[in-house]
Amino acid sequence: MFLYLRLLRLYIRLNRDLVELFYVLNSSFFGNHESTTNSTHCVSECLKKTWCSLMIISHRYKYIFLKTNKTAGTSIEIALSKYCGPKDIITPIAPEDEEIRSKLGYRGSQNYQNTWGHYQLRDWIQLPSQGKRKDPYFNHVGAKEVRKNIGARVWNSYFKFCFERNPWDRMISHYHYRWGGRNKEDWPPLSQHIESHSQILKERGCGIYTIDGGVAVDKICRFESIEEELESIRLRLHMPKKLELPRAKSQYRKDKRHYREIFGEAERQKVAELFSYETALLGYEF
Repeated sequence: MFLYLRLLRLYIRLNRDLVELFYVLNSSFFGNHESTTNSTHCVSECLKKTWCSLMIISHRYKYIFLKTNKTAGTSIEIALSKYCGPKDIITPIAPEDEEIRSKLGYRGSQNYQNTWGHYQLRDWIQLPSQGKRKDPYFNHVGAKEVRKNIGARVWNSYFKFCFERNPWDRMISHYHYRWGGRNKEDWPPLSQHIESHSQILKERGCGIYTIDGGVAVDKICRFESIEEELESIRLRLHMPKKLELPRAKSQYRKDKRHYREIFGEAERQKVAELFSYETALLGYEF
């Protein structure tokens, strides 16, 4: 059995890319992703949904950035990568965004996977069926899971922050992100999108920065004041120079109208009901 495990470990090391590709294809064919008409587009969308980055844990500057979606999180993560050290945890972003980070000369994804040395027998047995390595900091797990993985000492001593956004504006942003690659006539009505996608926005919004209904981070920054918020964070963490935000994922929203011009009364009320926690917490209004 010991020899078998050593050989299996060596095999997977040599075929890591194939294991990760299998996971992508497995998610594409057997997951909950909606089918697309083009196979290349299907794999691209699968990568975007599966490799959605979660966070940066910086031991150099002692902070934890929890990434919510549709709050410029990818741009923020790229900017923060500039001052990350070799031991910091950086989760992956989509390949096209990793290319932006690489061209800027910043650190890419690192230290987010468990090393093979941490695998137990049960993990090796489950590996073929799971099709991927154990990723303790992956796929939008929330604050509770992060706290469990890094331990109470680090969690309690590091500065924890995230970003939130006006829920009406965030919904419109997600609407364009989700359907922007299709012809406009193929888009569902906004009301339908609100019904079908509000839960994932909740999970990847307040579900990221709360534990048992309570805020678990030290600061919830506002997307609407992103430059000022980042400068405040930089000064607090004593980073040497201003953080520059790249434009990541900005290509999805072609309609630049203010969200108030897009929402009807019924849709406005529905978002107000679904996101009442966020509006009460941060004082957002339509």
